[in-house]
Amino acid sequence: MTAYAAAFDWARRHVEAERLPTAVLGVATSDGIVALDAFGATDGRPARADDPYWLFSITKVLTGLTAARAIERGLLTTETPLTVAVPEFSSGRDDVVRLRHLVSHTAGIREPSLDPAEGLPAALRAPGRDFVAGTASRYSTVAFQGIAELLRHTTGEDWDVAIAAWAPALGANGFTLDPAADPHRVVDAERLGLDMRGFARHRSPGAGLIGTAADLLAVGSALLRIGEGEAGGVVQPGTLAMMRRPFTGDIPRLEPYPAERGQDWGFTFNLRTRAPGLIDRDAYGHGGWAGTEFWIHPTAGLAYVLLTNAAERPGVELDELDNAVVAGV
Repeated sequence: MTAYAAAFDWARRHVEAERLPTAVLGVATSDGIVALDAFGATDGRPARADDPYWLFSITKVLTGLTAARAIERGLLTTETPLTVAVPEFSSGRDDVVRLRHLVSHTAGIREPSLDPAEGLPAALRAPGRDFVAGTASRYSTVAFQGIAELLRHTTGEDWDVAIAAWAPALGANGFTLDPAADPHRVVDAERLGLDMRGFARHRSPGAGLIGTAADLLAVGSALLRIGEGEAGGVVQPGTLAMMRRPFTGDIPRLEPYPAERGQDWGFTFNLRTRAPGLIDRDAYGHGGWAGTEFWIHPTAGLAYVLLTNAAERPGVELDELDNAVVAGV
């Protein structure tokens, strides 16, 4: 872990300063995990390297990989309209929402809360729109309900069942929607108005998974092997290249990801190709609401994961961590 000492010092420092309640930080190459450690405690429960955490929007990447695998099977294309699975969706809209819009936050579906009282299927089908599909980008979790419904319609499988079928072959055995896995409590969820028990019931394909750092590092290591032209076991090299192509171009970026944040959206991947604060902009991955982070740097040949459990993190600048990890290569 000596090479990544600055990154682990970053995590330890933020926990000791109580800016993060806990931190599990791990780094992997295409050969597997090279560094992994845990810091802090939740309600007296010490964080351990193999502890489960709520992943929140890192879930989007795993759902995206599942949809990409369906494309490889000839069951979907990026042009497949949502109405194939949800015919009533087009009611009141004169545009066509396609899979490429759902995966890139350009569908223009009005976004509910993380715990919508009406449920995710009803929120997806709610009348009206935010903007015409493809004309702008605004971050959307409810759009992933649309991806899940396309997957169920075309493959006959629920999205989480599909992940449970392909992830263990990589060594990622812990992904689950079941809170009985005992993830670390999100310390400020209740104060911020998110009922975690209600949230869990939604089984959200855009935010609902629980997992460990080792689970995500196994996926990251597999993606790095694909980048090296080897069999990564997730998707084919051409499919990964498709997922890393920007789907957003130069359309307006609306809050909370305005243009100055320096990223594009690929096929569910956040592409930090224009991030002003990074040493290495060849980065793709995703973050999550409670501070979880999963990023792959193919040129540097590494992937890293940060798992933590606080939605509000004043004084925590994640570009610092990214640069410290990359500098350790």
